[in-house]
Amino acid sequence: MKCDPTLYRAAPPSLAVKPRLIRHLFLPPLVIALMIGLGYLGFWVSEHYGIRSLSENGQRQLELHARAVESEISKYTYLPSLLELESSVSKLLADPSPEHRQTVNDYLEGLNRRSRSRAIYVMDTTGRVMATSNWRDVDSYLGEDLSFRAYFQNAVRGQPGRFYGIGSTNGEPGYYLAHGLEEHGKIIGVAVVKVRLEAMEERWQRARLEAFVSDENGIIILSSDPARRLKSVVPLSEETKEKLARSLQYYWFPLNELQPLAREKLAEGEEKLTFPANSEVESDEEDISYLSQTRPLSDTPWNFTLLTPLQDLRREAINQGILVAVAFALVAFLLIAWNERRKVIATRLAAREALQQANNQLERRITERTTDLRASNERLKGQIRERRQAEETLRRAQDELVQAGKLAAIGQMSTSIAHELNQPLAALRTLSGNTVRFLERGQLDVASTNLKTINELIDRMGRITASLRSFARRGDDKGQACLGKAVDAALQLLGGRVESVHLQLHRDFKDVQVQIDQTRLEQILVNLIGNALDAMQAQPLPELWLEGEAFDGKYRLRVRDNGHGIDAEARKHLFEPFFTTKPGEQGLGLGLTLSASLAAATGGHLGVEHPASGGTTFVLSLPLVSPTHAEPI
Repeated sequence: MKCDPTLYRAAPPSLAVKPRLIRHLFLPPLVIALMIGLGYLGFWVSEHYGIRSLSENGQRQLELHARAVESEISKYTYLPSLLELESSVSKLLADPSPEHRQTVNDYLEGLNRRSRSRAIYVMDTTGRVMATSNWRDVDSYLGEDLSFRAYFQNAVRGQPGRFYGIGSTNGEPGYYLAHGLEEHGKIIGVAVVKVRLEAMEERWQRARLEAFVSDENGIIILSSDPARRLKSVVPLSEETKEKLARSLQYYWFPLNELQPLAREKLAEGEEKLTFPANSEVESDEEDISYLSQTRPLSDTPWNFTLLTPLQDLRREAINQGILVAVAFALVAFLLIAWNERRKVIATRLAAREALQQANNQLERRITERTTDLRASNERLKGQIRERRQAEETLRRAQDELVQAGKLAAIGQMSTSIAHELNQPLAALRTLSGNTVRFLERGQLDVASTNLKTINELIDRMGRITASLRSFARRGDDKGQACLGKAVDAALQLLGGRVESVHLQLHRDFKDVQVQIDQTRLEQILVNLIGNALDAMQAQPLPELWLEGEAFDGKYRLRVRDNGHGIDAEARKHLFEPFFTTKPGEQGLGLGLTLSASLAAATGGHLGVEHPASGGTTFVLSLPLVSPTHAEPI
């Protein structure tokens, strides 16, 4: 196929102008977007490495100031246990007389003055203050009941009491160290030292350091900024707030949450926090960001947090981002100008080759498309033939599989049927010989009786072989079957195995008409009852329940045994073809698969249940022919 070049020459000029117009419309926004993106990337990289540098420097300061706090709170640790060596304290706890109390008061007053602590006092085991260093003050602790304090409860149990709280007497905060006083291995009282830690806050403020200490409840107890004190760094539930209020650990302060506008975790113990400008933390015109670094304090459940402002770092990062954006804009402008000049030259050269290439490409595509369509048509025809052959093969294989399952079941029942036929044959041999002798003797009555018995035995053998022929015959998917007759036929075919195991059979179903061929229903029941007998071989008292019920236009027959049951792994493959738990010479693994297929072909279903009491229950559900006519068996 040839393409007329005049068609391309006749193309309107607007087609050539359109790509250029699109480029001019979208290129400026793209350059602006890239400039903003690269500027932000430059800002982010500068800020990232700046924060890393601040973090390394902050770790050194964090360690230095955290060790200072640990030193401050640990230098009074020995003091409560020192009172255990003072005999006057033991005498007071043994005999709380005014003379002993005054002696201890004077001793504690002097000890408190020398140690420069806030207060030292002694309590008995009930939590009552027996003596105190501030006995002269108006807000003396003397006689106070402080049994509700956590430090007392820990110390009286022999554990070290460490507690930060606000005094219930004068509302003054402090750090409490408690120690149980022992005598002859028994705790007779508790010694408590109260320490003021505000000196650390003053040092932080003089050093212009942003830091705070939070206790085990997440409450800020020490801070360089007073506005942060007694605020929570973690959300507190109403239950926790009520518990802290009852303990009076923080007196009646509201314990509001110190909540930042934004929180970004950088590493373990490091966060980037942003607080609003109008918050209680800062009063500047713009929001302020901090690098927060936290470290747990030794020997206490407290945490020390160092806040490093990021304002200067952010300004520097913004300047770096602006420089990157401007540099990119300049480079982009130069590249665009060079590219436009190159396109003008390239367009003139490409226009000469475009017509010829377009013509060649069009012819090649038409040829390729025609070839592809022919190949696709041939492939579709081949697939249709293959599918028709596969459907026919599948239909024949299914019929053969059903018949094979029947023949396999007949093979398994051959032993029991041979046993059923051997008994009548032996009886016929004996009766026929006796009849000849009775006829020779002229005893016609006895001979007639023997002949009647022989006739009954021949009828019994005929019924056995008729059932076997009916079972081996190919069935029809459509038809009607009598449930009671099918059960009797299945039990007759398995009669030898039933008698050999002394089976106790429970029949609780109705003789209903169901929509399935009589032979196929018998085949299903032979498979289910035969499997139940196999499962109960090791059972000393085997029992089989045949229970039925009508439900929603169908009749459900439950075949339940008290055998060994089916393990969890075998349940997954129970209805798969050629899967069996029996030895290879005893089963082909087709019985349940064929039974399920026969039930499904008539609109029914074959399922399985695993009772908690043991055994296995197979549930056969088949459509009823006439739900109103059902006689109990």
